[in-house]
Amino acid sequence: MTADATRDAEIATLMLTLAAECGPGKTLDPTAVARAHAGPHPDAWGPLMQPVRRVAVALAHEGRLVIYRKGKPVDPDDFRGIYRIGLPRVE
Repeated sequence: MTADATRDAEIATLMLTLAAECGPGKTLDPTAVARAHAGPHPDAWGPLMQPVRRVAVALAHEGRLVIYRKGKPVDPDDFRGIYRIGLPRVE
C-alpha cells in the first residue's frame, strides 16, 4: 500500500468515526477531520483538505456518508464550496 493510500484509509476511518460520534442528523466540518488527523496547526492540516474531500466523495459513493451543502444532500460528483459530512439519514 502506498503512503497516499495508507493516509486515505486512515482519513476514511477517522471520518467515519467522527461522523458516528456526531450521530444521525448531525454533520461534521471536513476541517475537523483534517485537524484530528494532523493536529491544530494550519500548516499541518491545510494540505489534507483535498485528500479529505476525495475520501468523502469515495465514501459518499459507497453510501457510507452523505455530503451536505446548505443542509441538503448533494451529488458527490457535482458540488462546490463549503460542505459538511454526515451519516446517511435513516427514514
